[in-house]
Amino acid sequence: MIRILLAEDDEAMRTYLGRALENAGYEVVAVDRGTDALPYLRNEKFDLLLSDIVMPEMDGIELAQHCAEVSPGTKVMFITGFAAVTLRASREAPQAKVLSKPFHLRDLVLEVQRVFGLSAQAQI
Repeated sequence: MIRILLAEDDEAMRTYLGRALENAGYEVVAVDRGTDALPYLRNEKFDLLLSDIVMPEMDGIELAQHCAEVSPGTKVMFITGFAAVTLRASREAPQAKVLSKPFHLRDLVLEVQRVFGLSAQAQI
């Protein structure tokens, strides 16, 4: 089973995204900030880091840089509602996919499937 570490500071969004991904068949561990994600990345294996970019204490780009150091096999996908931040993410983490808010849950699941080369199988 594909394991996803979700870092999102907005509680409602974190819950919403986590449930959608679990319903699509993924195992999800959700945290509310980048600094809380670090111990998970160091101690557990995740296939994907799905992170908001704008968060307190540590932004998603910095988190992705730490992820590349401690868990280089983990793929990275960003979610954000800020266009300027999207440009920064594309420049500083060009291998990461950026999904701009607002998006439909189906779009999120499809993007996750694309990251892993899976065919469209989940229904949201």
